[in-house]
Amino acid sequence: QVQLQGSGPGLVKPSQTLSLTCTVSNGSITTNYYYWSWIRQSPGKGLEWMGAIAYSGSTYYNPSLKNRTSISRHTSKSQFTLQLSSVTPEDTAVYYCALRNVVAGLLIFSSWDQGTQVTVSS
Repeated sequence: QVQLQGSGPGLVKPSQTLSLTCTVSNGSITTNYYYWSWIRQSPGKGLEWMGAIAYSGSTYYNPSLKNRTSISRHTSKSQFTLQLSSVTPEDTAVYYCALRNVVAGLLIFSSWDQGTQVTVSS
């Protein structure tokens, strides 16, 4: 089973860029029809899908975050990364990386990391 491990700084200052990395094991990020996603959950709020990078390298973003979000990958390292620019305290959240793929005919988030708490504060 694919396993994901997120990493990155737990504290970011306002106006800076948040950078997180997700390392994939027991699988390849170029496997057909795999979509590698970033999702976050702010305090007291539901899950928010931020964007994804596909097996092909194509990227998809939540329109509400598109201007500040960039997702890329390093295939040789089996990693994909999230960059969120111009952060504010409202970007404080637990950030998850996840694999979205078809399982038993359903497109689901089949694997998640444990989540990375990121706090935006000066």
